[in-house]
Amino acid sequence: MSDTPRNLASSSGQPPAKGRGAGVNPVNRFETLSLHVLPEHIEHITADPDEPDRPPITTAVYTDRSRSIINPVDSPDLGMEWTVNPYRGCEHGCVYCYARPGHEYLGLSSGLDFETKIIAKRDAAALLRAEFMKPGWKGQTIALSGVTDPYQPVEAKLGITRAILQVCAEFRQPITIVTKNRLVTRDIDLLADLARDGAAAVAVSLTTLDPALSRIMEPRASAPAARLAAMRALADAGIPVRVMTAPIIPGINDRELPALLGAAAGAGATGAGYVLVRLPYQNKAIFVEWLERHFPDRAARVQSLLKQCHDGRLYSADFGARQRGTGPVAKMIADTFRVFAAREGLLPRGRTLTPEELEDEVATHQSVVQRRRPTPFRRPQPPREPSLFDFT
Repeated sequence: MSDTPRNLASSSGQPPAKGRGAGVNPVNRFETLSLHVLPEHIEHITADPDEPDRPPITTAVYTDRSRSIINPVDSPDLGMEWTVNPYRGCEHGCVYCYARPGHEYLGLSSGLDFETKIIAKRDAAALLRAEFMKPGWKGQTIALSGVTDPYQPVEAKLGITRAILQVCAEFRQPITIVTKNRLVTRDIDLLADLARDGAAAVAVSLTTLDPALSRIMEPRASAPAARLAAMRALADAGIPVRVMTAPIIPGINDRELPALLGAAAGAGATGAGYVLVRLPYQNKAIFVEWLERHFPDRAARVQSLLKQCHDGRLYSADFGARQRGTGPVAKMIADTFRVFAAREGLLPRGRTLTPEELEDEVATHQSVVQRRRPTPFRRPQPPREPSLFDFT
């Protein structure tokens, strides 16, 4: 596949859709025909003339009819074995989200469709309970979620993630969470309950401390200060917290690494990880359009730095390299992260790690849950039938 972004439209320099990250809806890579609207015209065709104050592009939520909920993970560089995804698509609108291409399997675009057409697994808790009752499930740690944010805005109304956590608490099922939304603090009661058995940990994604940049990168995610406050609340409740400085975009937020790690440590984080921005498939078109719209003065420089990390391409899908990159630029980012993460006490102490173990610690959040201790998972006992010998 060519590394040249497909269907990259020019921009007027103005945000094409209020509160949205993507400025284009690239052609679905599985389709041969499509209707493409230039960014500067998107609002005009989606606005409702009878409701001028209504957001021009609203979020639509659809129901996922899947009959299973626990997904095996076979990627060797992710450090997790099982995931549960309450939602497909994410209203946060992070322009760089590596999960965007998943929407193309639904016949949708990885651009605006990804952040405006959300697929919700409304019966996720019931499906999870059924999976836990099967003899083959042994209580291995589950990452919630491996694709899109389980605490994206629609969760405040639907409560699917909370229902999942209620089932996990009942079964003492170990879970880890990655989020960039302060809504996670709503569920501190359940998370703290699980954490007492070493069965819960949360990783908070922190990409910048600049609220203006955050609004550009992640339009509907919580502000940086709110994420740090969430980290502090979780840590104070006894829930292990990790910071994911992810993704790192050379020329955009890489210079903030020391400050991000310091702020997270001050908010109670005890571990850290990072990932270089990933641009699979049509993400290249979305990302380049975003760069040229918001950072015209350095768009070419950012692309050049990314290509230096991926052998002349904007992205390499090779395991390991896709999350770290190679070459001097990637090494500088890795060295900066390790130096300042160690300085802030966010890397393991007291034991010598092999290079592979250190990579796992840096890349993932799952090590916060004690994978080496016996799982606390148990199936609830059914109510005992009354006996003739029972006395009242």
